[in-house]
Amino acid sequence: MVLNYIWIAFFVIGFAFGVFGLCTGDTTLFQKMVDATFDSSKTAFETALGLTGVLALWLGIMKIGERAGAVNVLARMLSPVFTKLFPDIPKNHPVMGSIFMNIASNMLGLDNAATPTGLKAMSQMQELNPKKDTATNPMIMFLVLNTSGLTIIPTTILAFRSSYGAAQPTDVFIPILLATTVATLAGIIITSLWQHINIFQPVLLATLAGLCAFVGIVIWGFGQMDKDTMATVTSVASNFILLAIIVTFIVAGFFKKINVYDAFIDGAKEGFSTAVRIIPYLVAILVGVGVFRASGAMDMLINGIKWVVEQCGLNTDFVGALPTAFMKPLSGSGARGLMLEAMKNYGPDSFVGRLSCIFQGSTDTTFYVLAVYFGSVSIKYTRHAVACGLLADLAGVIAAIVVAYVFFH
Repeated sequence: MVLNYIWIAFFVIGFAFGVFGLCTGDTTLFQKMVDATFDSSKTAFETALGLTGVLALWLGIMKIGERAGAVNVLARMLSPVFTKLFPDIPKNHPVMGSIFMNIASNMLGLDNAATPTGLKAMSQMQELNPKKDTATNPMIMFLVLNTSGLTIIPTTILAFRSSYGAAQPTDVFIPILLATTVATLAGIIITSLWQHINIFQPVLLATLAGLCAFVGIVIWGFGQMDKDTMATVTSVASNFILLAIIVTFIVAGFFKKINVYDAFIDGAKEGFSTAVRIIPYLVAILVGVGVFRASGAMDMLINGIKWVVEQCGLNTDFVGALPTAFMKPLSGSGARGLMLEAMKNYGPDSFVGRLSCIFQGSTDTTFYVLAVYFGSVSIKYTRHAVACGLLADLAGVIAAIVVAYVFFH
């Protein structure tokens, strides 16, 4: 229902701005919004089409892992922690392995691996769902873990900064890591409180503390490297882990004497059908975002915030980067475009340019993830998923601003 109201609001606000534009003599605004609907629908289809091959590949690999028992091994290893965080999922259920692979892929910036494993996890949770059109608590917790976007290696952002001529492309690495960690911890705490999960259970508390310690070690380790070494390590580590997963599953399948090729084909077929199912959901959300942005409502929102900040006598340097923060929950490609626009207009080493990069890396695209993941299993009633996801995003945005002022102002 929340998505329904938000989607309606995008179009109503856009139309209202169009009417206002006509009254003030701007006759091009409606044309821009109409163009945005066609462009966004095309982008949605192209996105789904681009996902088809990746989904087929990774769901095929996951099917091999399932039949070889590798996913079940992961599930048993993670059961003590995940049974506390996902109490409604039966102990040692295979979905635990899928959830782990998705989270690990996100942390390493392996987007091509994260989405297919996430869709697989959502499909497995749907099998346990007694009300097929309503999101369950585990689905919502899983969604928030994705939208809070804990990323240890923000490879793409570092590459963009390098291409735009940043003096030290990796100088945003630690700020991004800090901001995304805050967003993830906030998401877990908020969702746990909403679902009445006791976060002070020893196992769960130790895991969260371990996560903070791990991130701290990574920050320290990368802090000892120069930019060239850091870029090499992140690239090699990401690619090595990605290929290692594929080879491990295939070898495990060989030793288990399963038909690896047939298992891959069966999983790849699921990937193709999943890609087709998510097209309508992608078209809906991206068209709504496109109209909202083309109408000028986003620009008015930013200007309004700047005025309020000025009236409070606070520094307004961060406001120039806010379009990226506001766009990120709505559209990853849109936020990426605004980040690049900020680096082009202000410079990659400017405060706004760096903060835009931190915004881009601090959280994930809440509405995109919600549309794709819930759309893949035909969930209509999202319950508290949007609220928890956006609150985690807000925590990430606030953390990004604070961290940027500490590091760069």
